[in-house]
Amino acid sequence: MANKYKGLIFAITGTTLWGISGVVAQYLFSRQPVEPGWLVGVRLAVSGVLLIIWGAFSNFHELIAIWQDRRDWLLLLVFALFGMISSQFSYFMAIKYGNAPTATILQFLGPVFIVIILALRYWRLPRQIDVISMLIALFGTYLLVTKGRFDSLQLAPTAVFWGLVAAMSQALYTLIPIRLLKKYDAKIVTGWAMLLGSLVFLPHMILTPMPHLNVSGWVGVIFVATVGTMFAYMLYLKSLNYILPATTGMLSSFEPLTATFLSIVVLHTAFGLPEMLGGAMILATAFLQALAVSIPKESIKKASH
Repeated sequence: MANKYKGLIFAITGTTLWGISGVVAQYLFSRQPVEPGWLVGVRLAVSGVLLIIWGAFSNFHELIAIWQDRRDWLLLLVFALFGMISSQFSYFMAIKYGNAPTATILQFLGPVFIVIILALRYWRLPRQIDVISMLIALFGTYLLVTKGRFDSLQLAPTAVFWGLVAAMSQALYTLIPIRLLKKYDAKIVTGWAMLLGSLVFLPHMILTPMPHLNVSGWVGVIFVATVGTMFAYMLYLKSLNYILPATTGMLSSFEPLTATFLSIVVLHTAFGLPEMLGGAMILATAFLQALAVSIPKESIKKASH
C-alpha cells in the first residue's frame, strides 16, 4: 500500500510540474520577449542532455546500442521529427496564440487521434467506447473553442489549429516509438529524440538574438527546460514502478487542471463555465480510454476460471 501511495505522489507531482511548465511558458510568451522556437530548442537541448547523462549512468550499453541497428536509429529519427519536435513546438505555439489551459486540454484529444489512426491502419471500425469517447471529445472541443456561443468561434483560429496539431502530434508521439520502447529504456529513447530535435532548432537559436530577460524571465526559462521537463518526466516515469500505466494515464489530468487553475489565478486568464465544461468532457475521454485499457479481456477470462 505504501508503494501505491508513493506511485500516486510521483505521478501527481510529475504531471503537476508539466501543468506549471505550460503556465510559465504562457508567462514567457505574453510578458517576456521569448518566442516558441527559441524556448523549444533550449528545452529539448537541456532536457535531452540531462536524460542522456542519466541513461549513460543507468544503462550505457543501450545508450550506444540504439545506434548500432539501422532500423532502430531510423525509427528514432522519425520519432524525433514527427513525434518530439511536432508535439513540443505545436504545444508552445498553441499556448502563444491561446493560453496554457486550452492548449493543454486540446492536447488531451490525442487519444481520439490514436483511435482514428489505428482504425485506419488496421482497417476496422472503432469500438463502441471509442465512438462514445470521440463524440464526447468533439462536443467538449466545440464548447471549449466557442465558449458556449454556438454561432461564433471565440478562441483564436490559430490557437485552435495549433492545439489540434498538438493533439495529433501527441498521438504520433505515443505510437511511433512503441517498438523502440519495448527494446530500450524510455529515458534513452526520449533523451536521444530530444537532443536530435534540438538540432533542428539550433540554426534558429543561433540566428535569433538572445532575449533580454529579467530575473523572473530567466528563472522561467530554466524551470521550463529542467523542472518542467526533465524532473517532471523522471517522476512520471518513476510512478510506473508502483502503479498501473492506466492509473498513471488518468492522473495525467492533473496537468490541465494545474494549468487551468494557475493560469486563472496567477495570469488572470479568462476561463468561464463553458470552457471548463468542455475541458471536463475532453478529459473524460482520457479516463474512458484508460479504463478500457486497464481491464483487458484476458484478465476477465482468467478471473472467471
